[in-house]
Amino acid sequence: MLPASIDASLANSNPDTARIQKEISNCPAGQAVKLTTGGSGQNAFLSGPLTLASGVTLWIDQGVTLFASRSPVDFDTGAGNCGTAAGDGKSCNALITASKTQNSGVVGDGIIDGRGGSVLTSGANAGIMTWWDVAMLNKSTGKSQNNPRMIQLFGGSNFTLYRITVQNAPAFHVVPNTVNGFTAWGVKILTPTLAYSKPGYACPAGSSPDPTTPATSPSTCFTPETTKNTDGIDPGQSNNVLIAYSYFSGGDDNIAIKASGSAAALSHRIVHSHFYYGHGMSIGSETNSGVDGVEMRDLSIDGQDSPNGVGIRIKSDDGRGGEVKNISYQQICMRNVKEPMIFDPYYSPGNHTSAPNFHDITVSGFHYLGSAKYGGGTLTFNGYAFNGTVNPLKIALDNVIFDSAPKISNTSHNGGPTPPSNTQFTMGPGPVNFTVASSAANNVTVTELQKNGQSALDCSQAFVSFPSSASPF
Repeated sequence: MLPASIDASLANSNPDTARIQKEISNCPAGQAVKLTTGGSGQNAFLSGPLTLASGVTLWIDQGVTLFASRSPVDFDTGAGNCGTAAGDGKSCNALITASKTQNSGVVGDGIIDGRGGSVLTSGANAGIMTWWDVAMLNKSTGKSQNNPRMIQLFGGSNFTLYRITVQNAPAFHVVPNTVNGFTAWGVKILTPTLAYSKPGYACPAGSSPDPTTPATSPSTCFTPETTKNTDGIDPGQSNNVLIAYSYFSGGDDNIAIKASGSAAALSHRIVHSHFYYGHGMSIGSETNSGVDGVEMRDLSIDGQDSPNGVGIRIKSDDGRGGEVKNISYQQICMRNVKEPMIFDPYYSPGNHTSAPNFHDITVSGFHYLGSAKYGGGTLTFNGYAFNGTVNPLKIALDNVIFDSAPKISNTSHNGGPTPPSNTQFTMGPGPVNFTVASSAANNVTVTELQKNGQSALDCSQAFVSFPSSASPF
């Protein structure tokens, strides 16, 4: 259900904000505000921005949906640009914000729905665009969209997301920034849902938005390829992060670990989780303050043969590059992904001020089952080199098996050399069934360890259906 009938009028665009916020503000630390069904079966709340208090948990009960307003004026920070592609892209408050809280969270078996495909009801694009149409302006005009995030954390410690579903986000779903202690357990991220698409994402011809042409009327059917910048969970400059037993499908990075500003990203564990549509498990592109100690284990990635599908990736450039080290990928099952591995310090052109440096990267127990569309997919391996600075990619591959032979990218971009380049490979002791040649010209070395008879990782139970009746696939 999308409660369009009750918020067509701006006077009723966020009828539940004040009473939910009052309960949060008056709730004692250590307790929760619980959104439940009403006595007559009411099961939805409609809200603008909410601010969580320290020690307080927002509990959205099973069968209940917290819908976000589709009126940009409700989220505007004061610049007047929310819901447009004007300015710096920072003109919207999030639906839920927690600033410097301790021991807070959002839990429950309910749903938070951002209604990214709903027609806007205020501002310059009222009746003309949806949030996702505004996001497409980023691609068609190069401007920065002003769309609200779903959950935004600034500082603080020990924040928990448990079992909650966050879907149809106008922009990023969850952003923990400079948080010490963040846990997401049993979380579902899904954009877009069937409310804005068709089964199999089979949108009728002419209904999906065109990324090259700004919308002149609201789009009517969306796919993950047309819900731009809907990242799943993006921990930035955060420490002690655990993401476990969770599900991700959207239009951008499923998870992206970032490190900009003055704080590093330290000690992350992403385990026992499933990825579907999206740009995969990423580190970057902002790495200038450093990333150290990331373990990714027992992940399945089924890219559904999306033309933008990515598996595991470390990305940066020399305008926002830094040291990325002690990164471990273990027990990774993957299929139907266009680009299964990307290690690339030339993700964007950069400006030669901050050199990326990726080293001590280990991939152990990786099995790619192939793709009807992309075969074994394409792999990119690049270290960094410019003007005498050489930071080789140092990567160990152990028991890495492709059921179909992958292509090793040899296409340069953004001013970088022809890959593979500036890379030190260590192969083994488990089998690796693709080859990379040493090359003095490209500064590529390959060290072969004693091989053992280890079998490919068993992926027979790895892939599961997305656990939501709202999923189009």
